Amino acid sequence: MADISEEQLSEYREAFSLFDKRGDGVCPPESLGELLRALGQNPTQADLQTILDSLNNKPIDFNTFLEILNRPGGFELSGSVEEFIQAFQVFDKDGSGYISAGELRYVLTSLGEKLTENEVDELLKGVETDKEGAINYESFVNMLMTA
Repeated sequence: MADISEEQLSEYREAFSLFDKRGDGVCPPESLGELLRALGQNPTQADLQTILDSLNNKPIDFNTFLEILNRPGGFELSGSVEEFIQAFQVFDKDGSGYISAGELRYVLTSLGEKLTENEVDELLKGVETDKEGAINYESFVNMLMTA
């Protein structure tokens, strides 16, 4: 396991405790994705399913969580800035560099790694739009990739 600073360990322990609803030192397997995302990780549904399958869907204790969190390769975004921009260009019919907030919401909740409405709301907080409510998707992708 990679060396973890005391500060990181404290942050991990605090986040873990928020998902340890019963206070018994374990996190329910169905909360793993949220827990990892709360710490800035980006697991895909496939990542999560592989991990949960290997654990036989048993509750996750803190030491197991640390092993998951520090797995080789981590949980990286699959794709480059250019690839994400090209994906948005499919929805940019007029080639303006903008996509409507409604179209973006549809893409994020319906295609690929589907987000919930609440996750989309959180993601779109503070995103600048033009006077018609459209979002510059290149800026949006760059914001996400550097967050």
